[in-house]
Amino acid sequence: MARTRNGSPWAWRWRRNSLRRRSDVVEAWIVLVAWLAALVGSVLAGLVAANAVARGLDRQWEQRHPVHAVLVGRAPDVASGRTGNDGRVWVTVRWTTPDGAVHTDRAKVRPGTESGAAITVWTDQRQRVTAKPLSPGEAGFRAAWTGTLVATGTVAAVFGTAQLARAGLERRRLRQWDDEWARVDTRRGGLTG
Repeated sequence: MARTRNGSPWAWRWRRNSLRRRSDVVEAWIVLVAWLAALVGSVLAGLVAANAVARGLDRQWEQRHPVHAVLVGRAPDVASGRTGNDGRVWVTVRWTTPDGAVHTDRAKVRPGTESGAAITVWTDQRQRVTAKPLSPGEAGFRAAWTGTLVATGTVAAVFGTAQLARAGLERRRLRQWDDEWARVDTRRGGLTG
């Protein structure tokens, strides 16, 4: 698009102009606010989300700890046992906490593991078997990925809202144009076309 003698063609809604309507100025403000909100809002939302995920993953290392457990019975073979998507099977394990309390729960092991085999399981504060916390690298990746997704979602929400507002303005402009044409046609004594 060629530049006009008054400057950029993109800034016509901001300049005084006899053809500029109030809705053009409102639309210009909507676009400006949307860009600023998308830029600032997406960065802030992404950082807040990434920090929340990182804190949650850090809490896993505080609340989970490894314990040495033994299998209560022999682990079934793959053919006779139910396996997870990682090829391991669920079995009952038993462990003793430092205060002498004995606990049992179910954990995943390789098929065919013998009864009494020692394994390491991760437990939470209630002494239930849980997943091992993510490594710092995995946790950092998950936090960054979550922040990126939230930032992208924020941009989409802001621009979607701005587009809805602009569509409403466009409908209003078209109604005004129809009303103006109806008045012009009435003065001439009939409809044109």
